[in-house]
Amino acid sequence: MDYVRACYRSCGGAAMVNRVINFRRSGIFDWIIQRFSAVVLAAYTIFILGNFLLCADMDFHAWKSIFDSIFTRVFSIITLIALCAHAWVGMWTVTTDYITSVQFGKNATVLRFVFQFFVFLILTAYLIWGVQIFWGS
Repeated sequence: MDYVRACYRSCGGAAMVNRVINFRRSGIFDWIIQRFSAVVLAAYTIFILGNFLLCADMDFHAWKSIFDSIFTRVFSIITLIALCAHAWVGMWTVTTDYITSVQFGKNATVLRFVFQFFVFLILTAYLIWGVQIFWGS
């Protein structure tokens, strides 16, 4: 794990954070995760909307039969994981860009880490809850 070292360079009067906690990730890896998860989320949206458009008289039993299929359950879990990954990369990027020592002083690193920890907890809870919903009885 990289330890946080904030190095400041003057860049038009704004300070930049050169290193943050990143658990050995690279920017290209984050970019790929963000794009791949966006494709999965778009495909799932098209799948759900397609079901509504193709079945004009959608009722509870039709909706339940769609989500009783293994394909839909697996696709839903993959989409849920993609959503959590997408949200994590996005929130990590936002916090490292905007929770800096310029705005929050020397406590910025601790504040950023605490915020990211709570985001991680919330996303983990959503993931567990979603698995319970899709695979519960």
